[in-house]
Amino acid sequence: MATLGTQNISTSYPQLLKVSGNTPFTSTLLAIATGDESSVSALQISTLGVSSSGTLNSVGATTLASSLAVTGAATFSSSLGVNGAATLSSSLGVTGVATFSTSINASSGTATIGTATISTATISTATIPAINGATTFATGFTSSTGTNTLGTIASTTISNTGLATVGTLEIGATGPNITKVSFGTAAFTSATVAAHNGVDTTTGTFTLTGAALGDIVFGSLNSLGSATGTVNIGLSLYPQTADVVRYSIQNQGATAGTIPAGIFFATAMRFTA
Repeated sequence: MATLGTQNISTSYPQLLKVSGNTPFTSTLLAIATGDESSVSALQISTLGVSSSGTLNSVGATTLASSLAVTGAATFSSSLGVNGAATLSSSLGVTGVATFSTSINASSGTATIGTATISTATISTATIPAINGATTFATGFTSSTGTNTLGTIASTTISNTGLATVGTLEIGATGPNITKVSFGTAAFTSATVAAHNGVDTTTGTFTLTGAALGDIVFGSLNSLGSATGTVNIGLSLYPQTADVVRYSIQNQGATAGTIPAGIFFATAMRFTA
């Protein structure tokens, strides 16, 4: 047992902190204990590092100059600043502000972040309810599943290889905005259109789900223009009521003709200024 002067630490200085045992500092972690070793703390130190066998709690700002490796759950009640790479094998809960100057690599578990400023992030699995406000992605944003709600996307190019659902799409810097696009098909039976006179039109309606008054409707009839179709035919489409489109086929030629049966292909588009 080491001594202070001629007195033993264990008998004369029981409340003096020391490493447990009689071994001086080495590369092996040793627990901090009282002089008489009646109490051994959870804090362990060595010439290579510091460890805790119990709970490690930081109530203030925690700055790590190098990497952070967490094998269990990590909860920070205040701010966390990491200058190196952070690899989390379990969950990370940050109730304060988290700023990462380099990368975040979540190999497993769930990362829940309230407010985060991330310059570069690699996230294998992330659950993000919504991103509100202006969001700028310098490179790419990839979401294999789920729904992503983004306030504003600043990008010169948007490349999508999957299915994209857009609520309102603005064309150009000032509009117009597309708010609804409806598409549908409907069967058309054959009809005869007279030569150009007072009864040169055949009309009817078909269902186009989603169409409404004020929509712009355009489309085609696949039996027109075929080898058996009539020539000099004009086709117009417009919404009559909600979900109902009326068609009008006119013969502007000098000879009456029969329009073969076919299929209408119709699209209704809705714009706002």
